[in-house]
Amino acid sequence: MSLANFHEVSFPVPLALAATGGPERRTDVVTLASGGEARNAVWAGSRRRWDVGSAALKLDALQALTEFFEARRGRLHGFRFRDAMDDRSCAVGEVPSEGDQRIGTGDGATTEFQLLKAYGDYARHIGKPVAGTVLVAVNGEVVPFSVDVTQGLVTLESAPPNGAGVTAGFRFDCAVRFDTDRLDITLEGFGAGKALRVPLVELAG
Repeated sequence: MSLANFHEVSFPVPLALAATGGPERRTDVVTLASGGEARNAVWAGSRRRWDVGSAALKLDALQALTEFFEARRGRLHGFRFRDAMDDRSCAVGEVPSEGDQRIGTGDGATTEFQLLKAYGDYARHIGKPVAGTVLVAVNGEVVPFSVDVTQGLVTLESAPPNGAGVTAGFRFDCAVRFDTDRLDITLEGFGAGKALRVPLVELAG
């Protein structure tokens, strides 16, 4: 993901709560002469899409949306987006703890680890953790660290010993951009209206 056109600002959370969408994958499916199928994953991971339009909003919320859209220059600049259905290292509604996700294994030398979230045997890179929410432990013991909240990299003060489990808990945003250069807003009545379609797409990388 290129950081050159990325703004470290968050899409307004009240507007994000009306979003519809989720993960998307790309799979090639070929039907064989026998009637069976051959399937191949085109993407190694998933890419998320949402639409934050269609909900009736007060005019001040629509103005905030317009201002945010203009400040990002439409599709030009990326930004942070909070997916209310998947925004933490633990289950929805729970509080993250330092043992939620395994992010690495000590080798006695490495001090830098990428934040990860596991979905079964698939590990998703977390690049936009929320400042102040990250916790890290080595073999279950909380340890001192620093974190780059623009890339999701954790740096421990001391390298974990060989074979030690490194775990973390956190909340996180998604790096996204608008997937349109146009907003269509309609007034629904006095003091209210709708943005008909406001698609967002997760940035790859």
